Amino acid sequence: MTSPDRRTAPARSHVEEFLRSHEADRIPHPGGTLLDHLTRVAARLADWGTDSAVQVAGLCHAAYGTDGFDGALLTLDERATLVDLLGERAEAVVYLYASCDRSAVYPRLGRDEAPLFHDRFTGEDHTPPEEDLRAFLAITAANELDVFVHNAELAARYGPGLYELLSRSRTLLPPTAWRDWQDWQDRFHRQNRSN
Repeated sequence: MTSPDRRTAPARSHVEEFLRSHEADRIPHPGGTLLDHLTRVAARLADWGTDSAVQVAGLCHAAYGTDGFDGALLTLDERATLVDLLGERAEAVVYLYASCDRSAVYPRLGRDEAPLFHDRFTGEDHTPPEEDLRAFLAITAANELDVFVHNAELAARYGPGLYELLSRSRTLLPPTAWRDWQDWQDRFHRQNRSN
């Protein structure tokens, strides 16, 4: 059998059914349910022209929970399940995103040429390859933009810091991602001036 890494990406409907079977459609999240959020993130990544592995990683980016969202759909002992569904590359990106200790990593992004990532699950540090760093940043940008569009309180609290982080890292983002973030920043400032 050919692994998902050596053939076309798994059908999105198949991945969405997997997410439904793990109740992502029942978990509240800004803008509806977690599944609603995940599908919007994957669609934004597609609009930004990321490759299919990054798009399906975006669709499953919360499978193991994240540093900002505790609800995990799978345990780390079930990583093989996600590898079988998505392929090794996409699952590795999901793991990188989920394992990121944001308080340790975010200050390094855009400042260190090869930023050290701290794995919040294992406590170990590593430097991801640039391809994975680009995928991580694209998913971060798509995820946070979707959250901020659907939750003004979180946007006010975390938006300026995320914008600054992405500004420092913009050479690693798809150009359309950075333009969307600039547009969001402009709208955010206009709304705050009018309030």
